[in-house]
Amino acid sequence: MYQMGIQQALNQYRDAGVIAEVGDADPHRLIQLLFEGALDRIAIARGAMRQGDVAVKGSRISRAIQIIDGLRAHLDREKGGEIAANLDALYDYMERRLAEANLRDDITMLDEVANLLREVKSGWEAIPQQSAPTAANG
Repeated sequence: MYQMGIQQALNQYRDAGVIAEVGDADPHRLIQLLFEGALDRIAIARGAMRQGDVAVKGSRISRAIQIIDGLRAHLDREKGGEIAANLDALYDYMERRLAEANLRDDITMLDEVANLLREVKSGWEAIPQQSAPTAANG
């Protein structure tokens, strides 16, 4: 299950054309790349929102939601316990806020989600690589 979900999320990231690094990355780095991919999509959506480009805004927000959903799908709820449960709720919140930002053309909501993602990403990066896959897995 872990591989199937992560693979789907990585495919979303690959589709955007960023990927030389993914093939050689360890699981810890793959999660970092997913965070970076979601943040990149949000930044592009933000610019598209400012320019009134509805199609680009919608597609990038959709991809960011898909990446976050991929992160959420990989949470190891058994090993991750309360941390995994909290991340699940946070990822759900982020997805809902992104959808709402898309509907309302609200840049502040995009910024809110980007800031939350940066916080989770920095926490993930603080986990030593050797123990990362057994932590909360995403």
